[in-house]
Amino acid sequence: METINELESQVRGYVRSFPVVFQWGKGVRMHTEDDVDYLDFFSGAGALNYGHNPDPLKQPLLDYIQADGVTHSLDMASNTKSKFLETFNEVILQPRGMEYKMQFPGPTGTNAVEAALKLARKVTGRERIVSFTNAFHGMTLGALAVTGNAFKRAGAGVPLGHATSMPYCGYFDDETDTAAYLEAMLEDSSSGLDKPAAVILETVQAEGGINVAEMEWLQRIEKICRDHDLLLIVDDIQAGVGRTGPFFSFEPAGIKPDLICLSKSLSGYGLPLALTLIRPDLDEWAPGEHNGTFRGNNLAFVTSTHAIKHYWSDDALEKDILRKGEIVRERLQKMIARFPEFKASVRGRGLINGIDCEPAEVANEVTAGCFKRHLLMETSGASDNVIKVMPPLIVDDADLKMGLDILEESLEEVLRQRGIAKGAA
Repeated sequence: METINELESQVRGYVRSFPVVFQWGKGVRMHTEDDVDYLDFFSGAGALNYGHNPDPLKQPLLDYIQADGVTHSLDMASNTKSKFLETFNEVILQPRGMEYKMQFPGPTGTNAVEAALKLARKVTGRERIVSFTNAFHGMTLGALAVTGNAFKRAGAGVPLGHATSMPYCGYFDDETDTAAYLEAMLEDSSSGLDKPAAVILETVQAEGGINVAEMEWLQRIEKICRDHDLLLIVDDIQAGVGRTGPFFSFEPAGIKPDLICLSKSLSGYGLPLALTLIRPDLDEWAPGEHNGTFRGNNLAFVTSTHAIKHYWSDDALEKDILRKGEIVRERLQKMIARFPEFKASVRGRGLINGIDCEPAEVANEVTAGCFKRHLLMETSGASDNVIKVMPPLIVDDADLKMGLDILEESLEEVLRQRGIAKGAA
């Protein structure tokens, strides 16, 4: 840690919450150089849905490297890219009746968002993008412009324009119809809202506090986009690739986005890989119009191809995620019910869940207590007010129970210290 503290920039973040030096990871655990095991309910902020070094992906990757497979090829043709494209189309898109062109925009999620925003503006000839309160779409300037968090936005150092924020589902309360609010703004020529190119949304706002959009709301937003000739962009970077159950988080709503942004667990191995899915008639890019040195990661193509074949050739994983998600939410509800004086609520879908805490400081205190007990968890929300429960999708029931037991123990300790848990059962 001395080297990290001395030489790495002050911008470092997660190492402050987890001040140990990790050496290796396997499955749902990470292991430090001091020979201490940590149960991982952090999952690389959603980049490790299948856990650390999953066996079905590791050996194919090692074999590819050993055979001197091409590592870097920009957007030249490679056999690994062809296999990925074929597999993603045959296993993910075709069974869902989906037809999209695939663009590799760069290595990370924010690259996928930037490509979608840029293409939406090019196709429509309009500049403005509608985003939503508490949204998080990335750290580059275009993605920051459609991100809600004031702290992140301020880091840009320049004005962030050509975007308008609207209230997300449930932003005010359960009764206020925020879809109707957006529709009214679009239909009123005196609203001050210039006709946008697109609407961008997350079905579950992970970094924004585990805010879950209702399926009907998503359907309403899609209809508004169709009625007003706007493109619909779904950022499925953290909520996608099975995190909510189905491969795409929007599947239960039955909507058909014009552009879809994927990254995080797409490679299946924690390797950088991002993908922008484009409705075929919108693919108006000129060759090289949007490019970059690391547009296609061949090592990630290898692991992603095997991940798709292994985990998504049937619906077994999806069903297991939904089952375990119900276990988590039921346990979290029982957990907070023990402390009637504690103002908290549970929210989530699949295996992305959270406890919204009041006062907000409780969330960081609880996750710090979890770390002391060798459980990795983070917080989210505008004030870091939500305890974020996000284990790998492949976690077994025993480890899931162990992590939730640690969380409950840590929560009780914090609430007792604050004098909130006096009457806990």
